[in-house]
Amino acid sequence: MAKIKLKKKNGIILKTFEEISKLRTAAATTMEILLKIAEQIAPGISGLDIDKIARSLCKEYGVKPAFLGYGGFPGAICFSVNEEVVHGLPTKKKVLKEGDIVSLDFGAIVDGWIGDVAVTVPVGKVSETAQRLINVTRESLYKGIEATKAGGKLIDISRAIQNYVESNGFNVTRGYAGHGIGRSLHEEPQITNYVYKGYPDITLEPGMTFAIEPMVNEGTGKVKVKRDKWTVVTKDGKLSAHFEHDVAITEDGTIIMSAI
Repeated sequence: MAKIKLKKKNGIILKTFEEISKLRTAAATTMEILLKIAEQIAPGISGLDIDKIARSLCKEYGVKPAFLGYGGFPGAICFSVNEEVVHGLPTKKKVLKEGDIVSLDFGAIVDGWIGDVAVTVPVGKVSETAQRLINVTRESLYKGIEATKAGGKLIDISRAIQNYVESNGFNVTRGYAGHGIGRSLHEEPQITNYVYKGYPDITLEPGMTFAIEPMVNEGTGKVKVKRDKWTVVTKDGKLSAHFEHDVAITEDGTIIMSAI
């Protein structure tokens, strides 16, 4: 069988209209499942409980969890509580209590295409700072999406997120980024939530599909990885929040593929 030649620009795989339609179905399905999972968040529920719900919903929808086994990850969903930024393990020892915030990062494979989305959920009544962090992080995602348009630059996305976050007194997580999305979970390019020296000069164009995901910290943007070699936490132990949507640039404008 002849190998399919992918159309690329600056290492970024460009998708056709038909491919974007399939990816859009995958992204929207993934978000639909994630929101059902998020509805179960309450004091007393554990990471393992949420992982079981995620696996059960994947079976119900006839899809595969994209994270399970990826790089050796043991769960179907990332379950990151309070100072945990991303890649939190969904264990039975991690039990939610009133006032916590939990970031749920979830991916699903739908007919060979991958959706990758995230939300941060308050557990019961949370502090004013925690709620503001959640709100600013969510809004920064949309600031990034607004900057995602044909003819613009990749750096515009990063700058829009960073400017909004910092103007609200928080900091973006350093060392982690959004990415391209498609048949692979992580495609080029990396999309940091901040601008840095040597940022690649990439012009955005139709056919590009991204998972944009601001990770925002209450305090320092510096992080470290716990001894489990997965869970990323803030260096100062302060709160972190995370939101993610999958977007596509088309001839008719930018669409949020994971919107439902």
